[in-house]
Amino acid sequence: MLADWLGPKAAALESRGLTRRLRARSAGERLIDLAGNDYLGLASDPRVVDAAADAVRVWGTGATASRLVTGTTALHEELETSLAAYTGHESALVFSSGYLANLGVVTALGGPGTLVVSDDHVHASLIDGSRLSRSRVEVVPHSDVDAVDKVLAERNEPHALILTESVFSVLSDEAPLEELSAVALVRQAVLVVDEAHGLGVSGGGRGSVAAAGLAGLDHVIVTMTLSKAMASQGGVVLGPFLLREHLINRARSFIYDTGLNPAACAAALAALHVLQAEPDRPAAIHTAAARLASACGVAPSAGAVVSVPMPGPREAVRAAEVCLEDGVRVGCFRPPSVPDGISRLRLTAHAGLSDTDLDRACTVIVNAIGRST
Repeated sequence: MLADWLGPKAAALESRGLTRRLRARSAGERLIDLAGNDYLGLASDPRVVDAAADAVRVWGTGATASRLVTGTTALHEELETSLAAYTGHESALVFSSGYLANLGVVTALGGPGTLVVSDDHVHASLIDGSRLSRSRVEVVPHSDVDAVDKVLAERNEPHALILTESVFSVLSDEAPLEELSAVALVRQAVLVVDEAHGLGVSGGGRGSVAAAGLAGLDHVIVTMTLSKAMASQGGVVLGPFLLREHLINRARSFIYDTGLNPAACAAALAALHVLQAEPDRPAAIHTAAARLASACGVAPSAGAVVSVPMPGPREAVRAAEVCLEDGVRVGCFRPPSVPDGISRLRLTAHAGLSDTDLDRACTVIVNAIGRST
């Protein structure tokens, strides 16, 4: 039965060049990695690795249960306190992934009587949270503040959420956060900002919300992932204490999920401490991203990601394969992962890239693009 059901779907994807396949990494690969999201270059840093290993010896390999049972440790609370203080928020609540953090905050605040106004480039986790929230959802054009204002002005619902990313994951452009915050305040709405690509990268590391002077405002909620700049796993929601208590009691992706494992908490804490001790790391990300963008002839990005448009999905896949053959791993985005429908190479800069790595990577990527288009 499944062959008749799924076979035609698989064939349709293959015919359009959109089939995705897993590719396992090997330990100790000698590649220049421009595909992963280890923005600060800390995933293999001995300080981070040792912190995770020590946590396993102390706490074991898992959280053992949900956060409301036995899954909250002293490490969870230390991480929450440290992240809130660093980013300028009253409180934080750690989830087991960034996806679940976004899912949790939108579903816990949504429902009948809440309008969700969503930028059409937001991450899938915010889209899914909107769908599951049972709210009325209005999708507006990318970074169009006037469209947001118009929808909010015409609403009948007593409550409203505005969903955006700070630095968008595909185009790596920055949202107009100050303007969105002003509209939210006038229209009595709450602004939810996904800082997955801002933490450790923008605002000197504290994120775009802090850089815009919006951290700690009672109509601004921030979500973050710990799996990128923080070189670990997990997600976090930051905002007023009242929000934290509400999520503990109402966010199903928090209540019914096993807590983040202690080793991941310890790794994220260690990465945060490194970032605080070495505040030049975010600047190194932007320097590397600018060099990659210049070599590929595209505009500089607001974050770590350099987005290089390609003629189609097959050309993007081929260019990524050529890069890999030459010792450089790059990302490849194809529909439906790209909000504008344009396939592209996704180059991720990180603070650990040397000048030699960047010179080699630029040469390989430009050659691969030429051979694939």
